[in-house]
Amino acid sequence: MKTFFRLFFKTLRVVLGPVMLLWEMISRPTALKRLPAQQAAVDQQCKDLALYQFKTCPFCLKVRQEMHRLSLPVERRDAQYDEKNRMALLQGSGLTKVPCLKITDHSGKVQWMTDSGTIISYLRGRFADS
Repeated sequence: MKTFFRLFFKTLRVVLGPVMLLWEMISRPTALKRLPAQQAAVDQQCKDLALYQFKTCPFCLKVRQEMHRLSLPVERRDAQYDEKNRMALLQGSGLTKVPCLKITDHSGKVQWMTDSGTIISYLRGRFADS
């Protein structure tokens, strides 16, 4: 029975994954337009951010949509198939839960933020008025 459930969910992921990625491209929101100097400042701030994600995770998709809407070039790290990224996520946050935003401040202190709603609120608060 356990094998059946694993096979069922794996098949579901294989079938729904491409549909979700297509939906992400089709439903992409309009990107925020900034003056070149403002966008350069935002780009610089985004160098201290990294999003650990699974490509077909619906919560990761929500965060990526918001990053696109805010025109944020945040580095995306695959924690599903890249073992190095998965281990970094596990060591840093203590879990392999995605989406997870790694925030590094100017002093080098790292903060790990999980939960898509929290990440979206953080990004809006930090970059929406830029």
